[in-house]
Amino acid sequence: MNPILLVTGGSRGIGAATARLAAARGWDVAINYTRDAGAAQAVADDVRARGRRALTVQADVADEAAVLAMFSAVDRGLGPLGGLVNNAGIVDVAARIDEGTVARWQRMMAVNVIGSMVCAREALRRMSTRHGGRGGAIVNLSSAAARIGAGGQYVDYATAKGAIDVFTLGLAREVATEGVRVNAVRPGIIETDIHASGGEPDRAARMAPLVPMQRSGTAQEVAAAIVWLLSDEASYTTGSVVDVTGGR
Repeated sequence: MNPILLVTGGSRGIGAATARLAAARGWDVAINYTRDAGAAQAVADDVRARGRRALTVQADVADEAAVLAMFSAVDRGLGPLGGLVNNAGIVDVAARIDEGTVARWQRMMAVNVIGSMVCAREALRRMSTRHGGRGGAIVNLSSAAARIGAGGQYVDYATAKGAIDVFTLGLAREVATEGVRVNAVRPGIIETDIHASGGEPDRAARMAPLVPMQRSGTAQEVAAAIVWLLSDEASYTTGSVVDVTGGR
């Protein structure tokens, strides 16, 4: 049986690239999405074209009940989980902290931090040998913003991603003897649709001169790091945060 992977936020950008590459490397893939069922279905079609099984599952990761239903759907539709990519995340329009609102910050943390924790909890209940599982791997999506701070733009987003770094390290140590590896990838300036959702569709091109390699990255380049961390080639790697930032 092929290993089974759940990618949250898998209908676009880094998540979609990860789903496609994972399928090419032998994974059956569950593609989570929040709103765009058509985009998720297109990714599922690409997974099937690579000879693997695919399932689309709708859920807002900030909604615990929806996350529980999503994991149950994966159990029924594909089988025992072997990997989780905590990719679902949001930004907002650029704003200073003294211009922020509690509602914005609560939503940022609910999706980017709590959502990842709930998904990790449910994955562990299926994969950890402590719960009778066969082991597996979790890859969390952080951001170079966690190191840089994103002052004047997205301090709240950077704060959430800093929490993901700490969560990755702590969880990796917590489950290191239970057959589950936990790592994170920290993308830098990457060409994806997330910039448009933050009101800056040209942000990647505009920021490219700040990158030592003098270009933005691609979703495929980030996906390559994620899929490696999921693979047996990374069997002695846990608690690591891999920068995919062009040197920034």
